[in-house]
Amino acid sequence: MTADMIATNTFPETTKDLLNYEWHTLAEQEVVQTLGSHSQAGLSHEEATTRHQQMGANQLTSKGGKSPLLKFLEQFNQPLLYILLTAGVVTLLLQDWIDAGVIFAVTLINVIIGYIQESKAEGAIAALSKAVTTEATVIRNGQKTRLASTELVVGDLVLLASGDKVPADLRLLSVRGLQVDESALTGESVPVEKATASLAVETPLAERSNMAYAGSFVTFGQGEGIVVAIADATETGRISQLIESSTNLKTPLTRNIDKFSKTLLYVILGLAALTFAVGLGQGESWIDVFKATVALVVSAIPEGLPAIVTVTLAIGVSRMARRNAIIRKLPAVETLGSTTVICSDKTGTLTENQMTVQKIYAGGQHYTASGIGYAPDGEILMNQQPVDFNADGQVAVWESLEAGLLCNDSHIEWQDRRWNLVGTPTEGALITAANKAGLTQENLEQELPRIDTIPFESQFQYMATLHELDAKRGLNVIYLKGSVETILQRCDYMLDAQGQQAALNPATVEQEVARMAKQGLRVLAFARKEVTSNKRSLERHDIDRGLVFLGLQGIIDPPRSEAIAAVNACQSAGIKVKMITGDHALTAAAIARQMGICSAEEQVFTGQQLTRMDEKEFAQAAEQGMVFARVAPEQKLRLVKALQLRGEIVAMTGDGVNDAPALKQADIGVAMGIAGAEVAKESADMLLTDDNFASIEAAVEEGRGVYGNLRKAIAFLLPINVGESMTILIAILLATVLPILPIQILWLNMVSSVGLIAPLAFEPKSGQLMQQPPRNPREKLLSGSLLQRILAISVFNWVVIFGVFQWIFQTTDNEALARTMAINGLVAAEVFYLLSITQFLPSLVARIQGKRTRVAYAPAIGIVVVVFLQCLFSQWSIMNQFFDTTPLTFTQALICIAVGLPMVLIALILQRFDPLN
Repeated sequence: MTADMIATNTFPETTKDLLNYEWHTLAEQEVVQTLGSHSQAGLSHEEATTRHQQMGANQLTSKGGKSPLLKFLEQFNQPLLYILLTAGVVTLLLQDWIDAGVIFAVTLINVIIGYIQESKAEGAIAALSKAVTTEATVIRNGQKTRLASTELVVGDLVLLASGDKVPADLRLLSVRGLQVDESALTGESVPVEKATASLAVETPLAERSNMAYAGSFVTFGQGEGIVVAIADATETGRISQLIESSTNLKTPLTRNIDKFSKTLLYVILGLAALTFAVGLGQGESWIDVFKATVALVVSAIPEGLPAIVTVTLAIGVSRMARRNAIIRKLPAVETLGSTTVICSDKTGTLTENQMTVQKIYAGGQHYTASGIGYAPDGEILMNQQPVDFNADGQVAVWESLEAGLLCNDSHIEWQDRRWNLVGTPTEGALITAANKAGLTQENLEQELPRIDTIPFESQFQYMATLHELDAKRGLNVIYLKGSVETILQRCDYMLDAQGQQAALNPATVEQEVARMAKQGLRVLAFARKEVTSNKRSLERHDIDRGLVFLGLQGIIDPPRSEAIAAVNACQSAGIKVKMITGDHALTAAAIARQMGICSAEEQVFTGQQLTRMDEKEFAQAAEQGMVFARVAPEQKLRLVKALQLRGEIVAMTGDGVNDAPALKQADIGVAMGIAGAEVAKESADMLLTDDNFASIEAAVEEGRGVYGNLRKAIAFLLPINVGESMTILIAILLATVLPILPIQILWLNMVSSVGLIAPLAFEPKSGQLMQQPPRNPREKLLSGSLLQRILAISVFNWVVIFGVFQWIFQTTDNEALARTMAINGLVAAEVFYLLSITQFLPSLVARIQGKRTRVAYAPAIGIVVVVFLQCLFSQWSIMNQFFDTTPLTFTQALICIAVGLPMVLIALILQRFDPLN
């Protein structure tokens, strides 16, 4: 870098030029000048737009994935397809061109279907993951704004606070206790304390304290930095320590399916060897025996199973996304269905996140505030009359409102025809309350400009700001807001209604706190302290003692009506809902009672109580308690572990940095997509795009629906294969003519079965789903009851195929006709079975009865397609020649339908003892 560059404020023209700078060696102002920015106002919007066009988006270039050809070829890597391909090759060597062609065609079709479905599933999940963008707080044109991190450009001025993910490489310009976790980049497990002083050129990456690197997390404090590198030019991009998000369609369920497929492979090979040996032992030619063996192998392979599992999971993910739950890790889809306990935060999840000040206590007097939300509609009332702040006796309440407005990092703006909060809900409520008294941030910040700040940290439970008060008198003022316990211990006096200092009675204040808390109000305390004007920085020891108590503001965040219904639905589904919050115990209990989470008699456990418990007492409290208040982050983790040790499947919600360990430990970690810190989002399995508890209940419901649809698919598909295999095996053992040929089995498995099984992936949820207890997570997919169902349906399918074939063959001596009717009889049975286990008929009847319900048309569409294809299979001459079938008369077709009709009765009996819905 040359002196001319700094003097002329010339911005480097290319990213390559920027890579030549050792930013950590330059002084703050040098960096700002070099990048053509401003240390207070940042870039102009026009300059930022120009740079974005020149340098592109702030996102890492994705690593090249597998080529489409490789993905396609990987579809052949299935044990069951190996058998089909081997059978096809041998059939080809025997010059049975049609059968070999059909075997290869069916294998290719299966591969194509698998490729298309997997590509769609990956695309859908990847699109959902991209929908969750990191945001950054940026100063442009002197105004603070929130932007997607992809919009950042070199020279942008970025503000950092606890919980933020650093969006780009930054040269820090100012810090206040800033600590950054850079473990993903440097391997250093302890957060790094940051500073602003220039460093030597040879300073290693891990010791560059004046830099904050993309991908690291702010764990403490706040800071301000200027963007010096974006996208692939960041240190993360340069040294290739990228955490690349990839779509993984392998879940415990799909792995179990793979394991089942391998087991089935050995069973099929064993049966094939037995069939071949029996056939040869009966004196049959080896060619005929081999064809029969091929028929057995083909009949036993459930070609559509892997595809239906993948697409059902993908559809489940998409359905959850439509209900505001984005799945980051696909196994969560399965685990959701077996959740037994949901540990939920209160604020913003169970409640509206529209904080409103309703009660004020100041100067020994009581006030109320009308209106709700962040709109400045309403008034400050005393004895139900508007307060005249120009009259005597209102100084304390005025000062309390001023403190809430000044000791505040948020603001409210009118946008999109509504008042929107930029910041935290609690601070938004304080701003709105002050607005109702006629105070505005803009005017007050001009009268009492801020000099310094101590930001809020959970471990200290307060925020403090230093302001210029009266230059003539040589005074500045410190305002403090925070929890009542924290503020009271620092106060020596209180302000009375006339604005005079008076003796503070902590017991009286605590009584007022208890009274507000019983009404479900969150209570904040406010204080002030005058200091000399030469005080230009704020330290924690400045506010240890000597403050004047100003008052209390009671804030309510009312329960969401939909969350109350969702809690009730979870409880009906056998899922316990526990509230874990940092709020006051009385406030938490009041909200919990309103929501039906606990009764008035049930104990509320506090963090202090939990600390004093031994392991046995803690485990008992975790199991029996429904509300946990004033809980520290490490206690959240301990609660999750305690519940898991008692066999519970735990879903845990969180939004803060310190929630990350508990989110990781939980079986389902649920982060808030709006208010959640980036650390929490990274640790979670699922994100809520609306921060609403009702979305968790919806996701659990969808998870149960996905698992139910998979059970239906398996219960439908396997009996077809088993029934076909039984038919071939018994025919060989009895040395009779094969009732069904290999080529016809392939038609059945790929056209009829897949055509009828595909609608099950789109099957809507049963209305009774959330009235059932959670599924045991240790329950095998092929449970005893499901195996009994599969066996019963398989026997019926065998009776249809073998019985119809023998009946027609014995009466007509026509093999082609007997096989055609046997196949159509089986298809009819499949259709009736599908209608018996899906929601199509119940939803259609409900609609006819005038109920407002959605008709599940997918099964009907599948049935129409399959019936049309079966008509071609039976009646079209070309298909007759190809598949060795013969046209049916109307009477013969009716017989096929009648043969399949008893399936309805069997399905109803099975449904009574083992409901699939």
